[in-house]
Amino acid sequence: MQASTLDLMQQMGHEQVAFCQDPHTGLNAIIAIHNTVLGPSLGGTRLWNYTSHQDAIVDALRLSRGMTYKSAISGLNLGGGKAVLIGDASKLKNEAYWRRYGRFVNSLNGKYITAEDVNTSKLDMEYIGMETKFVTGKPEYMGGSGDPSPLTAWGVYMGMKASAKKAFGSDSLAGKKVLVQGAGNVGRYLMEQLVKEGAKVYTSDINETKLKEVTDMFPSIEVVASDAIFDLEMDIYAPCALGATVNTESIEKMKCAVIAGGANNQLAEEDVHGPMLVKKGILYAPDFLINAGGIINISIEIDGYNKERAYSTVSKIYDRTLHIFDMAEKDAVHTQLAAMRMAEKRLTDIAKVHTGL
Repeated sequence: MQASTLDLMQQMGHEQVAFCQDPHTGLNAIIAIHNTVLGPSLGGTRLWNYTSHQDAIVDALRLSRGMTYKSAISGLNLGGGKAVLIGDASKLKNEAYWRRYGRFVNSLNGKYITAEDVNTSKLDMEYIGMETKFVTGKPEYMGGSGDPSPLTAWGVYMGMKASAKKAFGSDSLAGKKVLVQGAGNVGRYLMEQLVKEGAKVYTSDINETKLKEVTDMFPSIEVVASDAIFDLEMDIYAPCALGATVNTESIEKMKCAVIAGGANNQLAEEDVHGPMLVKKGILYAPDFLINAGGIINISIEIDGYNKERAYSTVSKIYDRTLHIFDMAEKDAVHTQLAAMRMAEKRLTDIAKVHTGL
């Protein structure tokens, strides 16, 4: 029997899930608030053509929980939230749609702050901002920080270099074979850094237009068919699209030493696939640890944006990643569990401060 939304909330520790539908604009939205111990929940808005409402709910719950861990492990005073909108981005996006969604965000009175995510843009944030102040990632000409993708990619790059240091003895990526799965904004910016450093870069994406844009910019990048990703021998696999690409089937096929990418929820089942990677000898850089550059960037926007400060703060992901690897080794656990423990300890410590216990 399929678990109810309330059952799933209790299993994952969510505080609140809010739903909104508007027949005039076609808005069907879910906002999941996981934890606000550290501060208001913050997370992007994802527009996706989900096959069912249940799939959308599960995605919102998993993504919002990931945002809690992402903020906690990064030392931010923010909680975890996420919004998913159900529908076809090519048909729905317009001013009225986003302003209606902005009113939905505003109805939560600051408990949730939104930002960009899959199929959303700076212009969309601008429309949302006409109806609520609880939005970040607005265009730079409006005083915002703009597209967070470059900072997300920079954090992934820092985490990847730390992973290389642990796995290969040097953090140099020159000559390393890296497959970036996903040629969207984060993947593209990550590939730019890798090409600059002299890595041998491969990519794969279901969107032919995105692939052409990337290969036009970086002719040295080779395209791999989506169904042949795990046939390739590589040093590093960097998932930068949707989640759950690290699963039982893919792990059995993998020919890599490191997984370090920008996608959320890369492990299909944390308790199953984290240990499987350890057994196979593949070093995994926890997703919410190394893809936190975007939310770190946005947190700085809330305080008063400074790009130099943003890059400096995101660069700390390098040392944090090495620390998690050391923790996992010391405690004889998989790296995802070590990262979750570190995030949960901060949440518990701050909750005790608030309650005086």
